[in-house]
Formats: sequence, C-alpha cells, structure tokens
Amino acid sequence: MTSLLIVIVLVLLGIAIWQLTKIFDLTQIGTAVNGDSEVANDRDNNVNGYLMFAFLGFIYVFTIYSLVKWGHLALGTPASEHGPQYDNLMTISLVLIFIVQTITQFLLHYFAFKYRGKKGQVAFYYADNDKLEFVWTIIPVIVLAGLILYGLYAWTNIMFVDENKEDTIVVELYAKQFSWEARYAGEDGVLGKANVRYIEGVNTLGVDMSDPNAQDDIQSTELHLPKGKQVIFKFRSQDVLHSAYMPHFRAQMNVVPGMVTQFAFTPTITTEEMRLDPKIMDKVANINKIRSEKSADLIADGGEALSPYTFDYLLLCNKICGASHYNMQMKIVVEDEADFNKWLGEKKTLGAAVKESQASEAPAEAAPAPATEEQEAATVNDSTAVVDHK
Repeated sequence: MTSLLIVIVLVLLGIAIWQLTKIFDLTQIGTAVNGDSEVANDRDNNVNGYLMFAFLGFIYVFTIYSLVKWGHLALGTPASEHGPQYDNLMTISLVLIFIVQTITQFLLHYFAFKYRGKKGQVAFYYADNDKLEFVWTIIPVIVLAGLILYGLYAWTNIMFVDENKEDTIVVELYAKQFSWEARYAGEDGVLGKANVRYIEGVNTLGVDMSDPNAQDDIQSTELHLPKGKQVIFKFRSQDVLHSAYMPHFRAQMNVVPGMVTQFAFTPTITTEEMRLDPKIMDKVANINKIRSEKSADLIADGGEALSPYTFDYLLLCNKICGASHYNMQMKIVVEDEADFNKWLGEKKTLGAAVKESQASEAPAEAAPAPATEEQEAATVNDSTAVVDHK
C-alpha cells in the first residue's frame, strides 16, 4: 500500500510540474526570437502533412506484416458441423473491415496532407450535398443490413437445437473452481435431476439419486464425443460464472450459477484425424521446437526437460473465474461411434458407483465375542460326549 501511495504522489508531482511548464510557455508568447513561435508555419504544416503519409505507410506495412507473421496462429479447420458457416461469417466480416479500413485510412491521411495549412489560404465553406450524403449513408446501410441478416441466419442455424433428432446424446458439463466434470445420460437418454445440496462422496455433481432417470447416468473427468452424432450440452456451475469454450468446435456458452444453459453441435473430425491436419502438424512442430529450446535451458540449470506436445481438443474456461482460471481445462476426445460406445460401456453408472461407495463406508458386521471359560468347557464336554457315544 505504501508503494502505491508513493507512485500516486510521484504521478501527481509530475502532472504539477508539467502544468507549471505550460504556464511558463504561455507567458513567453510574443517574445520568441528569430520567429521561433508556437504558431505553426508553412514548414510545420508541410512536415506534418508528409508525416501523415509516413504513418499511413506504417499502418499498411504493419498490417501486411501481421498477416504474414501471425496469420498461422488462426485456428484453422473447424471440427464441427456448424464450424464452416461460423468461419465464413467471420471471413466476410474481416474482409469488409479490411477493405473499409484501407480506403478510409487512405482518404483520412491524404486529405490531411492535401488540405494542410498554407499562408493566405482560406478554408472553403461547403454547406451540404444531398447526393453525397445519400451515397455515404446508403452504402453502409446496405452493407451492414446484409451482414446483420446473414449473421441472424447463421445464428439461428447454429443455436437451434433439435432435441428430438435421432442419434442424439445428452451430456452435462459441470463447472467448478477450477475443473470440469461431465455427466452422460444413460440408456434412457435423460439426465437425472441435480442440485448442489445433493453433493456428497462420489456424487460430486449433486445428482438426485431418488430420480429414476439418474440411476444410469455416467460421470467422467474426460469428455468423449462420437463423430457424426449431435451432442446436446447442458451446462451448470457450482460456484461462480464460467464460460465453456471449445475453440476448435467454434462453440462457447456461459455457465451461470443457479440455471442450466445449453448448446449443441455435431463433431465432424476425430482427434486422430485432426492430428494429421497439415496446419495442426505445423503448429505442433512449432510448439515442440519452442519446448525443445526451453528444455535445453532447463537441463542446463539442472532441471527436467519438457515432454513433447501432442495435439488434443480442449474444453477451456473463457471467463476469469479466479486465481487458477488459466488452468481450468478438460481433455476432449472425438472418436468413431464404436470406440465411443466401447469407452462409455466400460464406465460405471452413477447408481452403481453410489451403491459401492455406500457399501464400502458401511460398518463391518460385529465380530462374535470371544468364548468364556464356561463355554469352552461346555464345548469340550460336548465333544467328549460325542466321542463316547460313537
């Protein structure tokens, strides 16, 4: 706190000195020697006019450099059915922005140069021009209307969820600081009811075990999805606002405490297929190059080398939800339907897991009390009697 106060005092002191300097400069107006005045002359205006052109060149050069230098960092091939439509909308928007930015920036800097101040030149007063105003109004209206209408069309297609569609699976994604859990609807295709008040033991999602639909639900800390099948996601949060972000599937949905939100998409590319995508292979190679260089430094300092990176789909949190927000992620595996069914079939149902947990926690049956001396003597007598009888 003391350091913050010192910084604030220094900033205020700097502002005070700056203001005093401005006051001193104002007192010197009219006393300049050799024409050194605060009033701009033709030379100043020419310099500023050419600097505007230089800055325009900088904007264009830096834009092209950015596309070449960092263009490969774009996500690349979408892995969901709606992904291409989403990317198409984004591409149209970026192309329009690039074209408009290029033209308007050129006009802005060109007019700043062409109409720079000159001695004796008086500005021309141009009242209005209805035709010109109509043109620069109607063109943006048409462009924006088309973009908005196409955006609404894409939004409707992406956000529409057909819950009665065949071959649909229902998955709940449960967010909590700072991890994710998944719950699959069992053979009945319906998720059991849940509430945070029911969280206990292995029932970490707070599923209401009195609900018949909950018995065949399946919990998992890894998200598996079948290729080519629509997946309906139900999102819940245990604590604060989170955001389920699956970038390669072009999917994101806020996860709000106290309510259930939903989103649906159909995966189209398995994890193994995406690993063979040329753009992904280039990214993995670049990441491993960086990790290799970092490993050399770690080894030189006596540390351990970093393991090679392998591509995986990830579920991330896209809301700053606390100190470990950056590490809140879950691995996503997209596989063929047969492999998915095999994986899901090997998982225990929630009903079975809860019963096993309850059985293991139940106290063992009371062991028989040790026999007294009288009981031992009676047992010996009984044995002797049996022998004598034989």
